[in-house]
Amino acid sequence: MTPPAAHADARELPSGGSIGLIAGSGVLPLLVAQGIRAAGHRVACIGLHDHFHADLPSHCDTFERAGVLQIGRWIRLMRAFGVADAVLVGRVKKATMYRPLQLLRQMPDLRTVLLYYQKLRFDRRSPALLAAVAEELAASGVHLMDSTRFIADHIATEGIMGRTAPSAAQQRDIDFGWPILRSVANLGIGQAITVRDCDVIAVEAMEGTDATIDRTAAICRRVGWTMLKTTHDSHDLRADVPTVGVQTVERIAAAGGRVLALGAGRVIMLERDRVIAAADRLGVALVGIRGAAHDVKPL
Repeated sequence: MTPPAAHADARELPSGGSIGLIAGSGVLPLLVAQGIRAAGHRVACIGLHDHFHADLPSHCDTFERAGVLQIGRWIRLMRAFGVADAVLVGRVKKATMYRPLQLLRQMPDLRTVLLYYQKLRFDRRSPALLAAVAEELAASGVHLMDSTRFIADHIATEGIMGRTAPSAAQQRDIDFGWPILRSVANLGIGQAITVRDCDVIAVEAMEGTDATIDRTAAICRRVGWTMLKTTHDSHDLRADVPTVGVQTVERIAAAGGRVLALGAGRVIMLERDRVIAAADRLGVALVGIRGAAHDVKPL
């Protein structure tokens, strides 16, 4: 099945020009860099200190380092690269901020300090943070793009992905859990829930997906529960798009889960073919769910 393109930023980009990549941790920035090159653009990358993948520089045409809290340096580097469009992807490990030997490399610059006091002192939620960073970049001539634009082959699609289909009971759990998940997501609580026999086992909050899976295993000793994961209806695709990978599927299977239902066009599957192969191997049904509320306008 061909992944959908409706989520992509609709603006035309100059052919052969450089695209900026601000990269946190994980394999996702590697996939984005490969996608940018496949689309005929050069990759001008800023790797965040103590975060970026060791292989990332080899996938970029230009590469520099900067601290997580050094937005002023991000802007100076983007100007030096001659970049007008950029993508922000990859996890940021907050724990590194509290390690004394690493703190100096993450020390906020003046632009970040001013941004905090002017816009983020009383609201540091992820949407507010992203909006503030995007506005700061835009004011300096750098447009922050939909982070999924160059990885259409790694987005969850509608329907059954792979060879394993949910049972009738598991489909009932999907139908039961999906509107509950959307309500939870739209309230800003979390992006995943787990369900068994039309009963909610666990709701994801700040602890993240892995901890939610582990908590579900501790609560529900029976095999066959379902995990559902998506974004809220108006989610900003420029950053913090929910992501699953091979390890997610393996963790669910080891914990007794047998279904992973994902928002079609709304969840990244890291190395999608490998995720589907792992699900097939472990007997986990991968299902993409699309609803009208998920058809958001491009940024």
